[in-house]
Amino acid sequence: MGNKECPNGVAIPPPQPFMKSLKYSLKETFFPDDPLRQFKNQAASRKVVLALQYFLPICEWGPRYTLRFLKSDVIAGITIASLAIPQGISYAKLANLPPILGLYSSFIPPLIYAMMGSSRDLAVGTVAVGSLLMASMLGKEVNYIHNPQLYLHLAFTATFFAGVFQASLGLFRLGFIVDFLSHASIVGFMGGAATVVCLQQLKSILGLERFTHHADLVSVMRSVFSQTHQWRWESAVLGCCFIFFLLITRYFSKQKPKLFWVSAMAPLTSVILGSLLVYFTHAEKHGVQVIGELKKGLNPASVTDLIFVSPYMNTAIKTGIIIGIIALAEGIAVGRSFAMFKNYHIDGNKEMIAIGTMNIVGSFTSCYLATGPFSRSAVNYNAGCKTAASNIVMAIAVMLTLLFLTPLFHYTPLVVLSAIIVSAMLGLIDYEAAIHLWKIDKFDFLVCISAYIGVVFGSVEIGLVIAVAISVLRVLLFVARPRTFVLGNIPNTGAYRNVEQYPNAKHIPGMLILEIDAPIYFTNASYLRERITRWIDEEEDRIKASGLNSLQYVILDMTAVANIDTSGISMFEEVKKIVERRGLQLVLVNPGSEVMKKLHKAKFLDEIGQRWVYLTVEEAVAACNFMLHTYQPNPKKDESGGGWNNV
Repeated sequence: MGNKECPNGVAIPPPQPFMKSLKYSLKETFFPDDPLRQFKNQAASRKVVLALQYFLPICEWGPRYTLRFLKSDVIAGITIASLAIPQGISYAKLANLPPILGLYSSFIPPLIYAMMGSSRDLAVGTVAVGSLLMASMLGKEVNYIHNPQLYLHLAFTATFFAGVFQASLGLFRLGFIVDFLSHASIVGFMGGAATVVCLQQLKSILGLERFTHHADLVSVMRSVFSQTHQWRWESAVLGCCFIFFLLITRYFSKQKPKLFWVSAMAPLTSVILGSLLVYFTHAEKHGVQVIGELKKGLNPASVTDLIFVSPYMNTAIKTGIIIGIIALAEGIAVGRSFAMFKNYHIDGNKEMIAIGTMNIVGSFTSCYLATGPFSRSAVNYNAGCKTAASNIVMAIAVMLTLLFLTPLFHYTPLVVLSAIIVSAMLGLIDYEAAIHLWKIDKFDFLVCISAYIGVVFGSVEIGLVIAVAISVLRVLLFVARPRTFVLGNIPNTGAYRNVEQYPNAKHIPGMLILEIDAPIYFTNASYLRERITRWIDEEEDRIKASGLNSLQYVILDMTAVANIDTSGISMFEEVKKIVERRGLQLVLVNPGSEVMKKLHKAKFLDEIGQRWVYLTVEEAVAACNFMLHTYQPNPKKDESGGGWNNV
């Protein structure tokens, strides 16, 4: 069946079978990148190889691996290991978990990611925000001091559910869910979480024994200043000195990017210097708290420690989903950023499967939540990594540490770990991005600052909910309150543009030209009916005030209307009746294929008259001008005269 066409050139698409349309819609929703394209017209054996390369990218780049790549990856791997070891211990402490878990989580997950990840630059490990979220959410259910075993098992279970959730998003192509965390909300959330993390470190920096379990600013400040008599100046001086040292090295590396290794080595250097200082001065006897004994050996199995009984499983599921989303948002954003620098593409869904799988396996091997933190990945990138093999080198370095070097961390002061956390977190408070949001988009700034305030004065969960809620609200506002514009003619051209944006655009006598800038659904149909009516009222008032010819035509430019539902069609029927009661004629311009198809099926084109549907605004204006100067002023009086075909 060929395309039908209105007399003025707007085609009515041929009808499509429902299943074909549904299949197309599902494909565009879940498979926009068309991952199955590479399997077309391939032999069965080749399809097996391609499938293996898809799920295990190491099978693709591994055979092409060279000695030059190995040299670069070894240097990068050793460099990020020097950062991963102290950071891992620090972040495990932040999660209220045994410090050794930070090392465990920097051994197994990087190996899994190296096989399954599509990013060459992502360096895998624990992250501060995920650690804080886990501590905050699990801490409400179980006290890690009174019941450390249950708390530990819950952490493994939450990591397992985080991994299942992440991998499921990738397998079912649901990655667009993560997109509800807008850039503005992530900036505010990360900044708030970093502020809270820094405040939490006051416990170790001031040498306090007791401290609040709440993360909000008021609770922390109350806890700090109610114990001024217990502040230890030795610990405070030590902490401030190491924070200053770490910030200076970072500043130095930023000024001279080739010396990136100075900043990368600074955390491990701090651990070594702090441990030596405590060992030779016996500072642990003067209020400086130390890590103590770290167990030697590789990751023990923890698959039997997972908890699948109420009421704890509900807490683990909720915690896992939330920390899983945050970990995905950070890992994918970091991976895409560095991929852009090197001009290669990473598959978001494959990344979700890889990150999810490494967390599932990690939960079986005494690891907690891991992803690709920015600081570690930036060091990996600057160190010149070529492939994900740098993660393997890092994992080997951590393995050797677990086997032989853990006793060396016995005298590491907790205040040094706090200094490492504070210096890393200060980099996440991106005030420049917030200022940029204020300059560009005030609503985005509102999202950002609301998320920040929610985290700092409420909790991490409250901040996250606020960030997502305001972002979703903005989407709903865009859908429910689409923009409409009055168009005018740019002098000496056939172009019609928004009269507010182009002050020189001229109104066309006797015509109101409106542009609708969004699909029309049940959420915005009533608003559009009222807004179009108000535009007509305002135009008639303007004409009356200026003494011009009366309004005769309402032209709707529907170029930007990609789709319409039955509520939208009902809205057009009501608008048609409204304009007819005023003696006006409704004219449509360039409806899209879906819109034309539905208007045709609803018989609306027959009601309005197909001669009142035009391909461009210029054609519609020319036709209406011709009618104004040829026929009677009221176009409705001409309906029986053979129509536009007689003109």
